[in-house]
Order: sequence, then structure tokens, then C-alpha cells
Amino acid sequence: MRLKDKVIIVTGSTTGIGKAIATRCIQEGARVVIHGLEEQWGKEVLSALGNNNAVLHIEDISQEGAAERIVDVAIKSFGKLDAVVNNAAMVVSSNIHTTDRAFLQKVLAINTIAPFELIKVALPELSKQKGCVLNIGSVNAWSGEPNLLAYSMSKGALMTMTRNLGDTLHRENGVRVNQINPGWVLTETEKQRKKDHGLAEDWYKDLPDVYAPAGRILWPEEIAAAAVYWLADESGPISGQVVDLEQHPFIGRNPPKDTSTIK
Repeated sequence: MRLKDKVIIVTGSTTGIGKAIATRCIQEGARVVIHGLEEQWGKEVLSALGNNNAVLHIEDISQEGAAERIVDVAIKSFGKLDAVVNNAAMVVSSNIHTTDRAFLQKVLAINTIAPFELIKVALPELSKQKGCVLNIGSVNAWSGEPNLLAYSMSKGALMTMTRNLGDTLHRENGVRVNQINPGWVLTETEKQRKKDHGLAEDWYKDLPDVYAPAGRILWPEEIAAAAVYWLADESGPISGQVVDLEQHPFIGRNPPKDTSTIK
């Protein structure tokens, strides 16, 4: 078991990528703090994973004091903290015309500031274990889609924070900080988001090759498999790194001009 006896906080783990990461962590021998907004979904995840392996904390991660409370849950439940996975995020469409100050501040509060606060609060405990942080970003951090302005900005800032803290915290505290940038992943919320945009119920079964060369987009479990490497001791001293997880080269790509846009 690659994560045997490790205690890991996974934010936004009542659904999607976070749930897949929490599930895989427990399969690899860890104990996990499940976190999210959806209490019923959280209870279902907890029931599936077992009370001996996980504990549930329901709270908006951007609320004042949320970081302290979630770290406290980990320590009181399991006695230590080895790793933090900053996965919780607000995925919402916007462009320069629909993004005002309040909206941008809300997205940044959840996607960028909350992860920073959780790292800062968890640092004393992570330092004791020579632990690590894994930030879950997005390939949109590199520039982003036209209708994902605020989200892309927040993930770009998260990526810069990862590189900065990945250097300083590793040198000063022995805590590694890395990030994975998933591409297009077929989560429960993504299925619903595209339906809300007017696509068919089974939109993900017939995608243009330019977006899905493999004939499908990524699965949450595939992101979780990659996450284990960064959380495990086998990644050694590697810190401050950002890895894109997509089935095509996202940067510098030149898709055909006549391809219909679905993303």
C-alpha cells in the first residue's frame, strides 16, 4: 500500500475528482478527511469508504476559520496530518463582460485563497511529518477558454503559488508542494453542466476528435491514480512541479478551424 497510515485532507471530495482521490487514497492505506458542501453526498461517500477510514466535514472552504476547523478535524480524528489535497473549486462560466469585481473575488476566494489558507494552517502539522501538498489545478491555468475567464485566472494564480511554495516550504519546512492540471474530466457535475448548456443527455459519447483523440474524455479515477504518486513517498524530494494531465498537447496546439466547439 503506497499511502499506508498516512492522514490526508481532500477538499471537495463529496463528488467528482475529489471523491475519486479520497477513494484511491483509502485503497492505498490512508485515512482521509472528506470535505464538501453536499452533506447527503458526503454521507454516501463516508458510508462507502467506512467510518474507520474516513471522517466527514461539511463547510464552505472559503468561510473564515474553515481551514482551522478542517485541520482540527484531521488531528482530533487521526492524531496527525501527512498531506493536503486542495481540490475544492468553483467551476463557473464567465468572460470579461459577465465578470464583475464581486464575482471575481468569490471565485478567487474559493479557488486560490482558500487553498493558500489551508496550506498555511496545516503547515505546522505537515512539517512534523515532512508531508506534502497536492494542488488540483486545470489546464486552463495556461490561458483558458474564452468563457472561463475568472476560473482560468484563479487556476493560473494557484499554479504560481504551487511553484513558489514548492520551493520555499521544501527548503524551510521539508514540505513538498506540487500540482496536477487535469484536462477535460467526465465528473458528475461536468455531465450536468453541459446538459445545462443545452447539450444532449449523452453528449460525452460522441465528441469531436480534436477534444477526445481517444474517443472519450478523462475519468476521475485516472486523475486519482496520478495523485497517488505525488502523495506517496515514492515521489521523493520532487517539489514545485506542475504536471498537465490531458490526452493531447494543450499548449501550442492548432486544432482545425472547422471543428465545432463543445467545451
